[in-house]
Amino acid sequence: MNYYLKKLVSFLITLFCVALLSFLLFQVIPGDAAMSKLGIEATPEQVEELRAQYGYDRNVFARFFSWFGGVFTGDLGVSIKYGPMTVSELIGQRLPVTIWLGVLSIILIVLFSIPLGLISAKRPGGIVDMVTDWIAQLFMAIPSFVQGILISFIFGIVFSLFVPGKYVSPTTNFGEFLQCMIFPAFAVAIPKIAMTVRFMKTSVKKELKYDYVKTAKAKGCSLNRIMWKHVLKNSMLPVINFIGLIVAEVMAGSIMIEKVFNLPGLGLLLVNSISTRDYTVVQAIVMYIALIVITVNFLVDIICRVLDPRQEESL
Repeated sequence: MNYYLKKLVSFLITLFCVALLSFLLFQVIPGDAAMSKLGIEATPEQVEELRAQYGYDRNVFARFFSWFGGVFTGDLGVSIKYGPMTVSELIGQRLPVTIWLGVLSIILIVLFSIPLGLISAKRPGGIVDMVTDWIAQLFMAIPSFVQGILISFIFGIVFSLFVPGKYVSPTTNFGEFLQCMIFPAFAVAIPKIAMTVRFMKTSVKKELKYDYVKTAKAKGCSLNRIMWKHVLKNSMLPVINFIGLIVAEVMAGSIMIEKVFNLPGLGLLLVNSISTRDYTVVQAIVMYIALIVITVNFLVDIICRVLDPRQEESL
């Protein structure tokens, strides 16, 4: 079977399994969404009526296939908490914030990590190498949400560069929207920059030991020219794989940062929906996260295959 076709089949099977497992998981979690909406004083008749209204009285597999079919048509049901607003409308309102946060974070990761990785690996064991390694370990040890709190305190309260908790819609003022997003993006990006710098350094140091580098030096090429023209290209393949994992994590894992900075994205919606047992919304967001992770990994596999056709054709 063609390599790309195998990857596509694997993508679809994984997506279906994630959808099935996440749906079944929410069926066994204690709690009743109808009871949560109506309150403890609701009569059994009112609870049953609401359950029938949202389709909770049907067979679990009938509900799953109905919901899974809706994933492809955009019909993800109606939110219990925010009804009569549909889940698709809710996600459509919140998704741009999460996407912008993820995109800005990824841009920061690439802009900072690759040059820092190259510069620090230029002279292994040097002062720059040791300092960047120590700083990277420090930032990797501090969780993103703690760094978000520190950023809010230092840059928001002490230096007054932004107002913590303030949010301006991009349709209202795009410039102020970016100002509201850049500091949360740094909070998401900093630990990932530290991880990518260390991975980049390892890959570059490995390349510097190969004979072609020694040959280039013997021919009189400067170290900077060797680093940027040869070493960077050859060391990027494993880094691309690693950045792919980082991208998936960033796009799917900014939940706590949205909470810290009070951004109206999918993360904040997920936390609120879990607390109110609005499982139709939670299932849809879990599917979004799974789709992002699986899609990014799929694309990274394809990109690496195109860049290096010699890699093994395996799922």
